[in-house]
Amino acid sequence: MQKMVDGRWSQWLYLLVCGLQILLKAEGFNVGITYVENAVAKGAVCLDGSPPAYHFDKGFGAGINNWLVHIEGGGWCNNVTTCLSRKNTRLGSSKQMVKEVAFSGMLSNKQKFNPDFYNWNRIKVRYCDGASFTGDVEAVNPATNLHFRGARVFLAVIDDLLAKGMKSAQNAILSGCSAGGLTSILHCDKFRTLIPMDTKVKCFADAGYFINTNDVSGRKHIETFYNEVVATHGSSKNLPASCTSRLSPGLCFFPQYMARQIQTPLFIINAAYDSWQIKNILAPGVADPHGTWHSCKLDINNCSPSQLQIMQSFRLQFLNAVSGLGNSTSRGLFIDSCYAHCQTEMQETWLRADSPVLGKTTIAKAVGDWYYDRSAFQKIDCPYPCNPTCHNRVFEPNDQPEV
Repeated sequence: MQKMVDGRWSQWLYLLVCGLQILLKAEGFNVGITYVENAVAKGAVCLDGSPPAYHFDKGFGAGINNWLVHIEGGGWCNNVTTCLSRKNTRLGSSKQMVKEVAFSGMLSNKQKFNPDFYNWNRIKVRYCDGASFTGDVEAVNPATNLHFRGARVFLAVIDDLLAKGMKSAQNAILSGCSAGGLTSILHCDKFRTLIPMDTKVKCFADAGYFINTNDVSGRKHIETFYNEVVATHGSSKNLPASCTSRLSPGLCFFPQYMARQIQTPLFIINAAYDSWQIKNILAPGVADPHGTWHSCKLDINNCSPSQLQIMQSFRLQFLNAVSGLGNSTSRGLFIDSCYAHCQTEMQETWLRADSPVLGKTTIAKAVGDWYYDRSAFQKIDCPYPCNPTCHNRVFEPNDQPEV
């Protein structure tokens, strides 16, 4: 009898997995890789010296002169040791990148799944420098062969896209997820200067608003980490001067200290309980030696009342940091109360029947309305667990390396 139950269970599980794979294939499609070979001569290379890369799906119809440049995420490396550990992975070398990636969500080419941007030229820029495309150190130590050249990579990729038609863009967006979302904030005004002046340019940052706050042990873990990233990569000269003239360069890696000065319209999409920030800024492993936060970080349903109270305090600090943006209507805000990280690349959180909503509005509609000036959007969710539309992440024990 037990074998029959087990057999049916296995069969049901198999059908469920197959169904999910079919659904994902229906909602996403694969796009091949392009290497920017001519960037190598300019020293615009990944950590290992290999050429930068991106995936490009061409626009069509009315979107043929519209460009969406989306930056991949993947954390940062803060010293030679951590950068060496990335050097021979897809986050440090284009040699290690898969030849195709799936486009879905805001990169989808189906009107049903992406009504405002489906027919644009959509580009996913691969992330291989470890410092949100801010580094530029001329010297290369032959012992490590590490190249800290992210700022050059950013320029080389944009140059390549301009040569492929972006110089005639009517509309252009710089967006990104996680460390790529931070890139879209840090480089927003720079992107504006690289695109023709008569082009309508705006920036979106998905899960890129990392905040400076103490961890659960009371230490400034993330501030120290960002200081080391900036020092290792020589990032200071590529961070906004409006910030570095006032504050130490490491602080200018945090949007809360520099985003108010951004002139280009900017939309922030972020979970108030950003799962990466809870795991790595609020309760990193070094601040939790006995692992009391381990189960909570994997699944918010496992959090104790006292842990939830600390997370509610984190949310208030996050909202205080976001208030630094100012309240201009050129700013868009979609701050939901989900335990999530990156919500624009996945169809289920970008636009689907069960997607997260604020004021009955999906992320896709909020961003599209704001980009096309149909209506402003600045909404902040009520505290967890008030939003039943959230897709709260549940992690496997080995998911997402900690900083």
